[in-house]
Amino acid sequence: MDLNKDVLDTVNFLPDQLWEAWEESRKVTLPVTFKNFKRVLVCGMGGSALGGRVVKAYASDKSSASIDVLTDYSLPSYVDSQTLIIASSYSGNTEETVSCLNQAIEKKLPVFVIAAGGKLIDLARANNLPVYILNPKFNPSNQPRLAVGYSIGAIFGALSNCGAINETDNEILEVVDFLKVEQGELKTKAEELAGIIRGKTPILVASEHLTGAVHVVKNQLNESAKSFSASFDIPELNHHLMEGLKNPNDVTSKLLFIFFSSGLYHERIQKRYPLTKEVVEKNNVATYEYKMVGDNKLKQVFEVIQLGSYVQMYLGALYQEDPLAIPWVDYFKEKLV
Repeated sequence: MDLNKDVLDTVNFLPDQLWEAWEESRKVTLPVTFKNFKRVLVCGMGGSALGGRVVKAYASDKSSASIDVLTDYSLPSYVDSQTLIIASSYSGNTEETVSCLNQAIEKKLPVFVIAAGGKLIDLARANNLPVYILNPKFNPSNQPRLAVGYSIGAIFGALSNCGAINETDNEILEVVDFLKVEQGELKTKAEELAGIIRGKTPILVASEHLTGAVHVVKNQLNESAKSFSASFDIPELNHHLMEGLKNPNDVTSKLLFIFFSSGLYHERIQKRYPLTKEVVEKNNVATYEYKMVGDNKLKQVFEVIQLGSYVQMYLGALYQEDPLAIPWVDYFKEKLV
């Protein structure tokens, strides 16, 4: 199968991105007031919002501050001096994120900036804000959606420095080592899964700590493989989606439900997975189950991201799509000006 070398190298670099950003972001000097935050708001769009979604899902029961993600132009009314604003944009020029950063500066809110360049860096320097400047040496594809390791590592680093999370070097290194050991097997599984997805619409199903990681996979399938995809979480989908699998038949017959099952989910959620799969199959909708291998939640988060990154690469190749081109996003941005 003919794969894009820059994309393959970038996907393989996921653990290197994580470690690089974790180490370097913690070297950023923070004001002494950056402690005891009650809330964290990650402002970003598309690929640059993925890290925030992952950290929100993973750290919801670990962080001393509530974490949310904003994909819009305007800050919510609740933000105040006890809210850390993380402005994240790979290019540094995403207009929605620039708008939020300007508002945060005007309101004199605590801000941490993550970018590789652009207006965000200029604003951070002009206003003496703490900033982690990405060095994208582990992203030869230069695609924000494939720089998710940087994004997660940088947010982890910022939250660690603020005392909001307690992850350690050893915990991050365990994930790095786990990914490098499992990459070969994950490639094999991903190539198989891409073949199963081909011609189908993948519906990704996960829970709890994996919902953010599944959002990453959905985003990458959209942009890189040019494939429609959607994601749902259990238990929420059990309250509505199971009744929506009947009509129209020519659509539901094309669906493929991909279940990411984990022994680390709440015991009641674990019980729901085989029952949900049974209901889906009784509606004549195809299913695939991926059973998590990682022995802790953070490993499983990156296991999903690594697997999904390989799947989007193989699926795009099967569809003979250019994984780097985003013609409709580019068209939209040009017309929006």
